[in-house]
This record gives sequence, C-alpha cells and structure tokens, in this order.
Amino acid sequence: MKLEPSERIEQRCNSRAMGEVGRDNKGMHPDELVAYAYRDPVIKGWKIKASGAAIRSGNTWYHIAYECETQNEGMDVKSFSYKLGAAIPNEEWGAHYLVGQ
Repeated sequence: MKLEPSERIEQRCNSRAMGEVGRDNKGMHPDELVAYAYRDPVIKGWKIKASGAAIRSGNTWYHIAYECETQNEGMDVKSFSYKLGAAIPNEEWGAHYLVGQ
C-alpha cells in the first residue's frame, strides 16, 4: 500500500502475467516482465493495458500484451487476459530495457 496506485497496479498485473504464462506454457518459467519495453502501458482507473510489454523466461525475452483490471485499490486482480508473442532478438534488448539473467 506504500506504492503509488499506478505502480501497485502495474506490479500486481506483471506478477499475474508471469504466473499465467508459466502455467499456460510448458517449459516456460518467467522471472521478469517489463511493461513499458516497446510502448508505455495505459492506466485508467484500476485497469492497465500493456500492449508493448516483454517477458523473460530463461535467457529469452518474448513479446507479450496484456489487459488487467484490479480491485481493492490495486491489490487484487479482477480480470486478466494476455497474448504471448515471438521471441525478441538479442540485438533489440538494449534499446528496450531488457537484460539477460
């Protein structure tokens, strides 16, 4: 509760994204997500749309887009959906705030 609401929403939804990707995609074990990698997320009220995010599993980054709605002042996820994209080439990492393990 010490975080600004927008930061709390982003962190909670990033965590949800990593959990769902790990459960839905055998062999993936996400450990990092950058919501603003390719474009800034849009936060309106208790919702976030991160259409230009990136998620890391092992030493590979992947494109991901997600929409997430929270409740209880950003502490709980009410609804969540995502689309996992292709792997991101290593040469793009530096320009998009992505680092290796």
